[in-house]
Amino acid sequence: MNKKKVICPGSFDPVTLGHLDIITRASKMFDCVYVAALVNSSKNPSFSIEERMELMREAVRELDNVQVVSFEGLLAEYCRKNNIDAIVKGLRAVSDFEYEFQMAIANKKLYPQLETIFLTADSDSMYLSSSMVREIGRYGGDISNFVPACVHDRIVARLRETNGK
Repeated sequence: MNKKKVICPGSFDPVTLGHLDIITRASKMFDCVYVAALVNSSKNPSFSIEERMELMREAVRELDNVQVVSFEGLLAEYCRKNNIDAIVKGLRAVSDFEYEFQMAIANKKLYPQLETIFLTADSDSMYLSSSMVREIGRYGGDISNFVPACVHDRIVARLRETNGK
């Protein structure tokens, strides 16, 4: 049997409950889900790639068909090399769709067999972004409703450390 493999790429700086919702839903739809913590050269991350992968592994530890990975280079090429069937992206708003739609077209041109699947964010996390979590956490705000409980304390400690508190 051909197992259907998908990838959920993102910077996950840090992982949020919104990310976890999309990953969990994808894990129920597909045989194998790769969560790819990516380096975005246009961003200055608060967490190293190793830390982001470690936090994500902890957050998805109970999802047996989810594997956390990282790579450099083109997503479409990684998918081709690893026989990944589709990309799963979460959408919060129309502005997300515009960017993700452009990326989906580019990835399809680079690897025609690759599909992109959009999942709409749960209404509880439509407003949620990693940058908002970082901002609230840096200034001592309560982020417990925004990040997985299993990694909450480590995220808080790092964010307060980066703000000198």
